[in-house]
Amino acid sequence: MTATAPAPSTVHARATALLPRFALVLAALLATLFTAASPASAHAALTASDPKDGAVVATAPAQVTLSFSEQVAMGDDSIRVLDPQGKRVDTGELRDMCSGNTIRYGTALHSGLPNGTYTVAWQAVSADSHPISGAFTFSVGAPSATAVTLPARQAGGGPVGIAYGIARYAAYTGFTVLVGGAAFILLCLRRGAAERPLQKLVVRAWVTLTAATLAMLVLRTPYTGSGKFADVFDLDGLKAVLDTKTGASLISRLLLLGAAALFIAVLFGVYARRLQGATTAEEVKDTSDLTFGLGIGGAVVSGGIAATWSLSEHASTGIQPGIAMPADILHLLAVATWLGGLAALLLSLYKIPGIERSAVRRFSRVAFVSVLVLVVTGVYQSWRQLGTWSALTGTSYGRLLLLKVGLVTVLVGIAYVSRKWTARLSESTESTADVSRETVTAAADVSRETSPVTVPADPRRAAQLARQRAARESAREKRARDADPERAGLRRSVLAETGVAVALLAVTTVLTSTEPGRTVERETTRGSAATAVPDRAVKITLPFDTGGRNGKGNVRLELDPGRVGANTLHLWADSEDGKPLDLPEIKVSFTLPAKDIGPLPVLPDRSAPGHWTASGVQLPLAGEWRIDVTVRTSDIDQTTVQKTVKIG
Repeated sequence: MTATAPAPSTVHARATALLPRFALVLAALLATLFTAASPASAHAALTASDPKDGAVVATAPAQVTLSFSEQVAMGDDSIRVLDPQGKRVDTGELRDMCSGNTIRYGTALHSGLPNGTYTVAWQAVSADSHPISGAFTFSVGAPSATAVTLPARQAGGGPVGIAYGIARYAAYTGFTVLVGGAAFILLCLRRGAAERPLQKLVVRAWVTLTAATLAMLVLRTPYTGSGKFADVFDLDGLKAVLDTKTGASLISRLLLLGAAALFIAVLFGVYARRLQGATTAEEVKDTSDLTFGLGIGGAVVSGGIAATWSLSEHASTGIQPGIAMPADILHLLAVATWLGGLAALLLSLYKIPGIERSAVRRFSRVAFVSVLVLVVTGVYQSWRQLGTWSALTGTSYGRLLLLKVGLVTVLVGIAYVSRKWTARLSESTESTADVSRETVTAAADVSRETSPVTVPADPRRAAQLARQRAARESAREKRARDADPERAGLRRSVLAETGVAVALLAVTTVLTSTEPGRTVERETTRGSAATAVPDRAVKITLPFDTGGRNGKGNVRLELDPGRVGANTLHLWADSEDGKPLDLPEIKVSFTLPAKDIGPLPVLPDRSAPGHWTASGVQLPLAGEWRIDVTVRTSDIDQTTVQKTVKIG
């Protein structure tokens, strides 16, 4: 049985018919990504609190303090403490207690607070622009019923979070197409500056990026605050946003987009007219200086716009920010040049008759360099944000990164197929396509010159004639486009590349809003082991059982500031029902096995029933110290419990 190859027109018709379905699939994919993604996690995380979550303290504390893994921005209303009836008992004044590597904030409490359970609700913005929030409870005297409900909504979630995420995706897409489209014109298809389809593509990308940036600016207040759309009209909130690093970055982006508008005007104005008017080799050469100038100017503006992301998000925090920010800028520019250029190539293959094989080959070389830059910077960013191999599969960031790598691999595979189609384009077919394009253009010019244009009095008739003329123009473009059957395969492969690129941008958008794996693992380590960090109090709870009557309970130990040198030791003993337990004797010793130091005994003084203190506790070296607490509940019932903590 002999197989018959479909005609070029049939192939095009099938491809055109598949486009709506293809768009629906992509829309469903994006909706799934945005709906399934959890609210944006942040780079900073709460690492400690005083009182800690669930603690029962004998007397009401004078203040509540929160410690974070990274720098955060907080305001006077960022920490709220509520009594069992839901009434605020804090003074509403934020205390900045940061010192060196210690990131700590607090708020004072009113004096004379009665016994009961208190709720602490807090909210902040991390250094990489993402909002974080949380809540916990502590009790004075003994736990009690409370009318306060812990908030279920996380900062950055809800409808406002979804809207902000969509704006972020639109901004990334607009930037990618704007930079990639302009780069495609200047580096691969200079005559494209005068082609209407490419002009529309670049201008619409600029409009999308500008609109998305404005949307992010007005949504920033409800996104980091109440989560209510009504707060977009809060002028005081907008003013506060403008004073933040993120607000400054968004304003800078808008100013740079003004420069980008001037670049687009020159590219599609003066530059396009010079190319159209150049008929000799010397005239074409004269446009090289303008091409070079546009290239330098475009690179500077593009780099500036990319920097508005790098200076306010993940690259600006964590380790090696001085290297990470330039690497992130290069990464964004490489992605935009590759994927945005891919969109421009796809549009050219469908809308511009007789696109030269040399233009496709030039884009292939540009894409290859972009992929190399993307891989190098991507590997560095992955190491910086993950830190360990376990974070690659054990954290959401790592799993999203694996998905992104998989999509890039698929994209490179399809690009390889596209290169094979490019190689099959022969010089003869290119010449045929060029002749076809010139013939169609000439025929259109002759038609316009020889056919007098009469405007019918009936507006409906005029509209009908306009539609007919548009249909004839579309038919001419279609005939020229289908003159070379080899290009149908190239169009299909580039269309597939573009589809994967859309999904890749969606994953990247979610990835930039996800807590890096290095931070997650650090939080897990801090949460699972009772270790200390520099200049942060060590707080541990040790359950004990001496075996005698009333011999079960807990010892709560606090070593402040938990560093080398002098420290203050506090011990509280509680019975099983949480009441203070006045022990006959309690002793503490410190041992550093790695350096054969200790045990260093400490005999704390009784300061209140169930409470002992010791000042001037000297720890000479940093390391893993073992704390032994000996508890005696009667003349013969005694036990020793221990815990290892890190003193740095």
